[in-house]
Amino acid sequence: MKEIELKVQGKIKRLTNKTFKFDERIREGWFSAVYFLKSCEIIKKEKPNNIVTTQFFQKEHAVLCGTDEAIALIKTFAKDPDQLEIYSLKDGDKIEPFETVLTITGPYQNFGFLEGIIDGILARRTSVATNVYNVVKAARASGVQKPVIFMGDRDDHYTQQAGDGYSAYIGGSTAQATHAMNEWWGKQGMGTMPHALIQMFEGDVVAATRAYHEHYPEDDLVSLVDYNNDVIGDSLKLAHAFGETLKGVRLDTAKNMVDKYFINHPELLGRFDPRSVNPELVFGLREALDKEGFNHVKIVVSGGFTKERILEFEKRQVPVDLYGIGSSLLKIGIGFTGDNVMLNGKHQAKAGRKYNLNPRLEKVD
Repeated sequence: MKEIELKVQGKIKRLTNKTFKFDERIREGWFSAVYFLKSCEIIKKEKPNNIVTTQFFQKEHAVLCGTDEAIALIKTFAKDPDQLEIYSLKDGDKIEPFETVLTITGPYQNFGFLEGIIDGILARRTSVATNVYNVVKAARASGVQKPVIFMGDRDDHYTQQAGDGYSAYIGGSTAQATHAMNEWWGKQGMGTMPHALIQMFEGDVVAATRAYHEHYPEDDLVSLVDYNNDVIGDSLKLAHAFGETLKGVRLDTAKNMVDKYFINHPELLGRFDPRSVNPELVFGLREALDKEGFNHVKIVVSGGFTKERILEFEKRQVPVDLYGIGSSLLKIGIGFTGDNVMLNGKHQAKAGRKYNLNPRLEKVD
């Protein structure tokens, strides 16, 4: 809890140019909107001595992320970057609508072609960080912080994993699914088993779990239990087979499936949607484990969880110990804008925009 709060207050160390693997074609303008390239060429010939200030903002309550990446981009690809004056907030800062998060002052032709790329970096990183922060906040709605694992590897292009994983970390995610997602902040991916491992053991979840434990004995043993659509039956088999060694079970029931528990207990049906991972299934699993003395076994849930769904679970105090979330955390709902607002030390901007001095900004060396 304390670590999460520190992160969203911007107390972590800045990343440096060495962190990022930029495409060298940025220098050639390959990823810049053509009109930025043309403007830089015109200004270089017509107004080479003009000094502008460009500021960046967005319109939501959000958790900022992407500033270190944007600064590294500027330092790497701007012309004479050491002559530019840069002020910025930090990754993890909570920001208000229209609050200035970054300013760049210098000859426009030296950095203007990077404007759209900077907008894009800030938009994606801040969207993911904010999504994760809101989910983490929802996961403590019952008064107890439930860890959140970022499992977004299958929900977007693999090249996004490092940045998305870092953004999830900034937002408060406890762990990430792949090593790439942990690259920027120095950790390793975590996870136990997919359905494929159980399939290789012909659906024998105990045999698959035993094989996993033999190969990775140092890992906390957490087994996937929905392969046979018998969450409670397979969880009890595992608990009896491994005892105290079994640390947890993960439910990932598909959204079009009804677990065998409800087939055996039809009296429960009729008042809720029995498909997927639902509160009644988790309540039933917790009761079954506790009844046979396996109170130590944690319950992990995954599969289509969103902030709203977590809030519903927490409101009902469903006995979930950890949430695994993927696609809902990658929705890009925050857009950034860069505006030129000062020209040679005087206000000059399009109608409706002006220099918005933010005392929270820090000068970047």
